[in-house]
Amino acid sequence: MLIDIISAKCIGIEAVPVTIEVDVSSGIGIHLVGLADAAVKESLLRTVTALQSRGFRIPGKKIVINLAPADMHKNGSGYDLPIAIGVIAATEQRQLNRLDRYLIMGELGLDGSIREVPGALPFADYALSAGLEGCILPVQSALEAIDFHGLRIYGAETLDDVLRILSEPDDSADLLIWNTAAYGEACLKEAMESGPRAMDFAEIIGQDSAKRGIEIAAAGSHNAILIGPPGSGKSSIAKAVPGILPPLATSEAVTASKIWSVAGKKASRYGLMRLRPFRSPHNSSSIPALIGGGSGDNILPGEVSLAQGGVLFLDELCETPKRTLEALRGPMEDRFVVISRLKAKIRYPASFMLIAASNPCPCGYYGEGERCTCTPGQRAAYLSRLSGPIMDRIDIQLWMHPVETGALVERVKGESSASVAKRIALARKIQTERFAGDGIYTNSEMPNALLEKHCPLSEECKKLLEKLIESLGLSARAFTRIIKISRTIADLEAAAESLRTSSPLSPGPILPRHIAEASSYRFLDRQNIFD
Repeated sequence: MLIDIISAKCIGIEAVPVTIEVDVSSGIGIHLVGLADAAVKESLLRTVTALQSRGFRIPGKKIVINLAPADMHKNGSGYDLPIAIGVIAATEQRQLNRLDRYLIMGELGLDGSIREVPGALPFADYALSAGLEGCILPVQSALEAIDFHGLRIYGAETLDDVLRILSEPDDSADLLIWNTAAYGEACLKEAMESGPRAMDFAEIIGQDSAKRGIEIAAAGSHNAILIGPPGSGKSSIAKAVPGILPPLATSEAVTASKIWSVAGKKASRYGLMRLRPFRSPHNSSSIPALIGGGSGDNILPGEVSLAQGGVLFLDELCETPKRTLEALRGPMEDRFVVISRLKAKIRYPASFMLIAASNPCPCGYYGEGERCTCTPGQRAAYLSRLSGPIMDRIDIQLWMHPVETGALVERVKGESSASVAKRIALARKIQTERFAGDGIYTNSEMPNALLEKHCPLSEECKKLLEKLIESLGLSARAFTRIIKISRTIADLEAAAESLRTSSPLSPGPILPRHIAEASSYRFLDRQNIFD
């Protein structure tokens, strides 16, 4: 008897169908075909043991298990459960009439228990697009997919649960993930645990100009670098950024959550992630760890993709190996990364806001009176580790000095993160409405084709930009980025005006003062800054 079970495989953040075909005929032996890797081949012994532990028999016949399509590599342990269900159905030990309505994935334990597998979100998305009735997944995996309300998402703990769903659908409502005890516990723990609190801007004494620059960066998702001596507050300001960013929109959350799901990570206890990710890899991280990589077709996302929709913080940027830094060029410009191997080519989204921090010189104290012991050549060589193409892609460059002693002693607090977050949320709202239908969310993502439409410039602004290009020697990329930052500054100004006067939110035009402020954040484009 030939039985087909629907399962799937993740390629990037999308799932493609894999059909588990099981046939029982005269002969002897169990044969697994279909370009399976070692983990899948080992599933036969796990499956047989699990079936026997649950009272099922393995007939003395020839069992052929085919993973179709046969020319696509299959990896991982998620095919254990569909293979076991296929054997049960093909040997007619249970009548399972609803096999063609569900996508089934899960790893089997030797006692018939079901363990979680990565990729639940792409699986659920595929099932929805394929018109299936639902998914049968391990409980912990099913918790990731609870926001797919158009599907019946079942969370199974044992092989018996799956058989009940497939044979007695009317009596298995308690296995729908929304009705399980695991979902209730996850909701309770989520409500009780607020998670690590981001540093509040009010806790950072002084550094008002740096805070202003970071506010602009957060409002438009622009890249920024903080340069200053040790103890000036670079890391503190960077770590305060999550507290001023708005939650992910639903479409952003789906993309980011898929990446984390494929990587086998959990950003929340259940459902889509809502808080923007904040990734802070060490400066010794390898290129595959940062960009993504793996062997064969098992390519996993790196830090640039895990930071999708959020922040990638790179501390001690000048201490990062040059080859690793140069690998960031593509993702910073294209907002996606393509990882090619001999047998596979995977594309992952990588639209993140880079916040970098660095000392200005090897000793760290250039610009602080006579404390610096470095020569001009050493200073220039230190920051020159950041190549021109990398610096061209960093929109906002901020030089920080130590906070004055009086301000530290008085502990005069500034504006709170909550207050800053209100302006940023309104500025982001302006951008969401501006780019509705364009597939982007922020000014930093704006392609050159939309600059003329959304960033019209007056004659006065054009003349000012012309002078700036000549005096700073800006590249075409830096020129367009100044315009985008000016657009963000104008949006923030409109947001502040709306909060102050309770007037309707209405973005204003780009003015010369916006361009002047935006250009002031490009000081590293000037020549001989260490002379």
